[in-house]
This record gives sequence, structure tokens and C-alpha cells, in this order.
Amino acid sequence: MADTGAVRVETGQKRVRAYLDGALVADTVRPLLVWERPYYPTYYLPGADVRADLVPTGETRPSPGLGTGEVSDVVAGGTTAAGAALRYPDSPVPELRSAVRLEWSAMTEWLEEDEPVYVHPRDPYKRVDILASSRHVRVELDGVVLAESRSPVVLFETGLPPRYYLPLPDVRMDLLRPSATQTQCPYKGVATYWSVEVNGKFHQDLVWTYRTPLPESQKIAGLVCFYSERVDLYVDGERMVHPPRP
Repeated sequence: MADTGAVRVETGQKRVRAYLDGALVADTVRPLLVWERPYYPTYYLPGADVRADLVPTGETRPSPGLGTGEVSDVVAGGTTAAGAALRYPDSPVPELRSAVRLEWSAMTEWLEEDEPVYVHPRDPYKRVDILASSRHVRVELDGVVLAESRSPVVLFETGLPPRYYLPLPDVRMDLLRPSATQTQCPYKGVATYWSVEVNGKFHQDLVWTYRTPLPESQKIAGLVCFYSERVDLYVDGERMVHPPRP
């Protein structure tokens, strides 16, 4: 592992592939995990393992810790992802000089080994524990009980507050309104949402579920969770302090 100023670099152990509309863009067993920001890593891939054509745009992007980045279009299988590749050939971080950073959202699919991964690489130093519990959980909003359960499943994720996932029969489903919102998580998969309507007030995207979570998070399949930042959450009769809102 290398640590240059605020930028940390580590060689990953997983096979990583990126696709653009079905065309293979990169395939490597030597990915670099780069913490450009402290919250999660980004993949930089060895230039020799990039299969797509990288067409320089002439644009540059300076970075305080990485140097001056050269921007390229990614061309694969007849599809172009404009400005989706970044290289730092003169970076003060030696490991990055021959590596390519692909814009995550510009690719249509990322795989770690043979499984899809969403949003960003999984952080090897982040842990998710999912534990069955018999604690008494009650969720209220504006004085109305939205859910009450004695069989929650508690998800502990490094750096985040505990999340209490509850069985659907323990939730006031008559107060929930379907939402078109979806979000993705590299550890859990794709979440769908409900909004909540109480006392004539509409609360957007307050509840989520992972109907078909990733294999390591199967324990929360079909359970629902409320944003504890936006409701009153009681655990064994004690009101929990609101975490900072996301």
C-alpha cells in the first residue's frame, strides 16, 4: 500500500472487468484501489489491460494529489463514452502513471470476478454485519406508529448508523405509497422505495427494501427499513438520536 499525501493506493486482488454496451472495455487482475476521497475507493486499471480505444480530447483536469489528468473518450464496439477515461502520466503517485481511471457511471456494467458491482468498488476495509434480533423496535412519524416489531434484522455497516429491517406484516402498509425511486449499493444491490403519507402530509422516499439483494446481504431480502434520520425510532423503549441526514 502506498500513501502519498491524502491519496492512498493499494493493489487489489480481484479480477475486474468493465463493459460499454456489451463491449469489453477493460479486464484486469491487477486493479489499483485509489482513495481519492476518504469514503470509498476508485478503480484505476493498468493501461495494458484496457481493451477499448482511448481517444485524447485535449482536455486536462488538475488534481491536488494526483497531478494533471489527461481526458480521453472511450470507444468500444462502436459506442463512444465521451470523456470517460482519465490518465495522470506525470502523477506524483508513481503507481498511477500508467493507469487509467474509467468513469464509473459511463460504463454500463462492472464486474468483480463474475458478479456485478454497483456505484463504486467494494472497500476491503468496510464491513457489513446482518444480525437477527429480538429487540423491540417502534417507528413513529408525527405521533403516528408506522411500524412495530420484535423480530428486526439489524444491519451494521462501517461508518453508518445501524439500520433496522422489519418484516412487512409489522409495517403499516396502508400508509405507504409506491415510489419510482431506485438506488444502488455495492454491498446490498438495488433498493426500491415507498413514500409515507400521515396526517395529510407526504414524506418522499422514507422507506426502502432490497427485494433481491446481493448474495452476502440475503438476510434483508424483502424486509423494509425506515430512514432513522427522518422518523422517530425507538429501540427497547428508548428513542434513538437522529443521525445526520444523508
